[in-house]
Amino acid sequence: MADARDTDLKKELDATLHARRELGPEYESELADSFLEKIDQRIDGAVERRLRRTLAEQQMQVARGTRGARSGTDSWGERFGFGIVSLVLAIPLSAIGGALAHLPGLLVTWFGVVGVNVAQAVRLNPGMFLRRDRGHED
Repeated sequence: MADARDTDLKKELDATLHARRELGPEYESELADSFLEKIDQRIDGAVERRLRRTLAEQQMQVARGTRGARSGTDSWGERFGFGIVSLVLAIPLSAIGGALAHLPGLLVTWFGVVGVNVAQAVRLNPGMFLRRDRGHED
């Protein structure tokens, strides 16, 4: 299934590059935006499938009466994968933000990347920002 999607994406890229050669550089921005929109749709679809699968797994755990604790591999793998994906996506987002709005666009992009990663970390470890030494206050 992934091979078919990769082939489709390669065909889309080839078509975009061919259209750029035919239309010229004045349409480059529109063609790039169109191609990035298709990539965004692909990523959104993958995220949606992952969320549906995770929700279904959680519903199965609830239906079975099992505890909803995460396994060690799920937590580590999810954190690692999420971090890698966010950094990979940060590269084109930084280029777009920097090109369109210069330094403010770049800052907004990276605040967003950091914010998403902090939200993911808090989701996986809800007590992460709570003080651990409440009983030892002076």
